[in-house]
Amino acid sequence: MHRRHQHLNIPIEIVRTVVAISETGSLSKAGDRLGLSQPAISSQIKRLQGLMGGALFLKTANGTTTTELGKLALLQARRILEANDQLLRLGGNTDGTQPLRLGLSTLFVQRFIRNQTAGSLNDIFVHTDHSVPIGRGVIDGYIDIACIFENPAIETEIEQLVINRMKDPLVWVRARNFVLSPGAPIPILTWPGDDWMIRTLTRHGISYKIVFNSPDYQAKLAAVEAGIGLTAVPASMVPASVVRAREYYLPELPPIETLLCARLGLETDQATALLKQLSAMFFTPAPATAVAS
Repeated sequence: MHRRHQHLNIPIEIVRTVVAISETGSLSKAGDRLGLSQPAISSQIKRLQGLMGGALFLKTANGTTTTELGKLALLQARRILEANDQLLRLGGNTDGTQPLRLGLSTLFVQRFIRNQTAGSLNDIFVHTDHSVPIGRGVIDGYIDIACIFENPAIETEIEQLVINRMKDPLVWVRARNFVLSPGAPIPILTWPGDDWMIRTLTRHGISYKIVFNSPDYQAKLAAVEAGIGLTAVPASMVPASVVRAREYYLPELPPIETLLCARLGLETDQATALLKQLSAMFFTPAPATAVAS
């Protein structure tokens, strides 16, 4: 019974939000306390209510009050926060601060890390994944700053959080010694939820087969280098270990938009410095000579 919940975890940010709403009596006041927008607060509560199977709060003439289920949730939430704080104290973190939370689509990780110095990440927590989970984290308030790629699954919700954007041509890449057998379907390596290559090939009536799928960019790059198939990357990010594939049978791919996002209410000097660094690193158009290879 209830087996569908056995592998689910509730992020500590949602637990903290439950307590803040109960103590302030308002979603907006809870957002002010936590540095989150009201849509982010609402999204967190909707997510938790979906997991628990019922409403936790009710709107009244005087603000927001907890339901009977909400009272039970609040009791457990306070226990969870106390346990969390005790664990932090064991590690010497007693000042109540938390690191700046940076989310990166896996394509950005290598260049970002190469540009860091000893100690520059001391107060930054880096989380990497493909763009949809990272974007969802910014929307829900679990991530402070993110570099991701556009995706229809989150484009409406993420729009108000975008502070910089840049279009980049998508290009086909392959191993230097890759050869496609005449008449064979094109072997492609995809991301979870990736539709750029598939949509383009389908529109042109070109036969293909997916031979590799992974959210891990380095794993996919290794597969391309091994000659398993072709994939698409932004033109500004073509690795030196592969080459642009310009074969006649490959259709032109659409451009992709890179997004720099930040949660609402993020106004610290540290955040400003990181946003400036990311803008210079990923949102400056490459010279024309750097795109061709």
